[in-house]
Amino acid sequence: MSKKGKVAKAELKIDSKAPKIEIGISKDHRAEIAAGLSRLLADEYTLYLKTHNFHWNVTGPMFNTLHLMFETHYTEAALAVDLVAERIRALGFHAPGSYSQYAALASVKEATNVPEAMEMVRQLVADHETVSRTARSLFPAADEAHDEPTADLLTQRMQLHEKTAWMLRSLLE
Repeated sequence: MSKKGKVAKAELKIDSKAPKIEIGISKDHRAEIAAGLSRLLADEYTLYLKTHNFHWNVTGPMFNTLHLMFETHYTEAALAVDLVAERIRALGFHAPGSYSQYAALASVKEATNVPEAMEMVRQLVADHETVSRTARSLFPAADEAHDEPTADLLTQRMQLHEKTAWMLRSLLE
């Protein structure tokens, strides 16, 4: 297991107040999937925050186009984090919800400065591709556990992030 996997496992907290969960997925499989989804949640939230930051701070000749596009992207991301967190909860675990947890779990790096507009686009292309890879990496665990709801969620997230990366990449040509 990777270092990030160990971090997620170590911080993963089962909901001790919840009744026993009998959904046809073992507790160990649910824990592995929830740990992976915690990494996905961290990536999604970090990308949300970064996109919102770029929305506020973009300037230049493409201001209006990028400002509106980034708003669409961060609005979708706000809905996505809820879907991922709710799946973690459905599996019987607490979803991470702090900046420090996200920083430890995320592969997407936060923006600590304000790059020029096309550099924002380049970073967001890479970030959407990163989130897609994170989602893709969870399929073996979901498949092994026959966890179709998680697999469906992952497919939807990958479709969105790959399409968004393609659209942003088109601006760089």
